[in-house]
Amino acid sequence: QQLGVYCPDRLGEALGNTRCASEGQQQQTGSKNKARHNRKHHTSHRNTDLVALYTDSTTFLKGTQSANPHNDYCQHFVDTGHRPQNFIRDVGLADRFEEYPKLRELIKLKDDLISATASPPCYLKADLHQFPLASLHTEFDVILVEPPLEEYQHTAPGHTAALRGFWDWNQIRELDIAQVAAPRSFIFLWVGSSEGLDEGRRCLRSWGFRRCEDICWIRTNSTNPGHLKNLDHKAVFQRTKEHCLMGIKGTVRRSSDGDFIHANVDIDLIITEERSSSTLDKPVEIFHIIEHFCLGKRRLHLFGRDPSIRPGWLTVGPDLSSSNFDPALYSSYFNPKSGGNLTTGCTERIEALRPKSPPPKPGGKTRGGYIRGRGRGR
Repeated sequence: QQLGVYCPDRLGEALGNTRCASEGQQQQTGSKNKARHNRKHHTSHRNTDLVALYTDSTTFLKGTQSANPHNDYCQHFVDTGHRPQNFIRDVGLADRFEEYPKLRELIKLKDDLISATASPPCYLKADLHQFPLASLHTEFDVILVEPPLEEYQHTAPGHTAALRGFWDWNQIRELDIAQVAAPRSFIFLWVGSSEGLDEGRRCLRSWGFRRCEDICWIRTNSTNPGHLKNLDHKAVFQRTKEHCLMGIKGTVRRSSDGDFIHANVDIDLIITEERSSSTLDKPVEIFHIIEHFCLGKRRLHLFGRDPSIRPGWLTVGPDLSSSNFDPALYSSYFNPKSGGNLTTGCTERIEALRPKSPPPKPGGKTRGGYIRGRGRGR
């Protein structure tokens, strides 16, 4: 019925099969003759009111005719609970670049270099309502903020954050991010899917950052199809995505600061399976995007949890089970006198493979700061 036919015998006609179409025309001619015959014997029913009966969405399908077959993922979601994004192909990290061998090689080389130059994982259990970030005694190149937003109390009511209370945007804005941000640095702030898009921009401005990108997490539900039960008050649509705002501090030019950023390596979409309602964990791919983009090794993750602890990052948050952070030891990882470096560096092969800005035209002008490239990649 979704293809506009009402029995399997008519399927070939709907799909343009010549033989079936000719048979259908013959049947249609016979039907017309039969209809003329019936009208002669049923003149008493001419004044009977006709009532339209809709048994499916065929009448309302897009196209000039309801028999025009095409995909309708929105109706499929209503009928089955499978979201339209479930059918997007090649979204995983393993198969995304199968048809792009150079990009696949670039990603592998960068992952190997990041792993080889990463500092040991450090973590600190702290209540960020009271903990002074300046006591970390480090200015960070990258800061990832993953606050337990108030809107999550509808989608993750069983999370431990419900015991301590979720954070409103005034509390998030009071975080002293400016004290731990390097003169040229980047911030990534998860803002949810509602008022956070505007409130997050205000937070970036108050911390001294300029918004430059919006990374979107599209949540699939292939393994657990269905419709959301926990919705916002007076919500009409089911929200199946979240946003992570990216901000920049200082001046970073893609064309000349290749020692600090590599743009256009990844895209600004993350398409992964939705997490359980009892967790606030974000997709691990956000770490890959950040590490591929910024070569700075001083990375801070606020509101992190035990599953998000990873090499090359300092994780701080109240949900951690223990601490191993030593300010002096951590600073030594980036001190050249102790054999440390501030950046991961770059090999000749990576430099040859990575996307670059086109050379400037004679007499042309370029914008200062971070410049977006093709599409919305980084």
